[in-house]
Amino acid sequence: MNFLLRLIINGVVFYCLQYFVPGIHVHNFGSAIIAALIFGIVNAILRPIVLLLTLPFTILTLGLFVLIVNALMFWLVSWIAPGYVVDTFWAAFIGAIVMMIVSFLTNHLLKGERATRTA
Repeated sequence: MNFLLRLIINGVVFYCLQYFVPGIHVHNFGSAIIAALIFGIVNAILRPIVLLLTLPFTILTLGLFVLIVNALMFWLVSWIAPGYVVDTFWAAFIGAIVMMIVSFLTNHLLKGERATRTA
């Protein structure tokens, strides 16, 4: 259930990003859901590997390089997902920051729900 809820929330955010970030284009809500699914897969499989390989840069920049990695993962989704286009790196950077904030809030809300359900 949490997976579907996260997928729908991320799909809505992917769809709404086109209205707030210039350079992000979504053809329809189905494309946003597919992009959200691909984003989850990329973040689960590829992102940890890239973070491990770029660990020296992350240490040198005191963690700020993680923002670049997140933007690259966001941009990669636009190359894979049909109907989802990110024109520039800066659009991907802003979109990745928005997705980080939404992910943090979603994790916090669902974690609180899980804690009250088990008590």
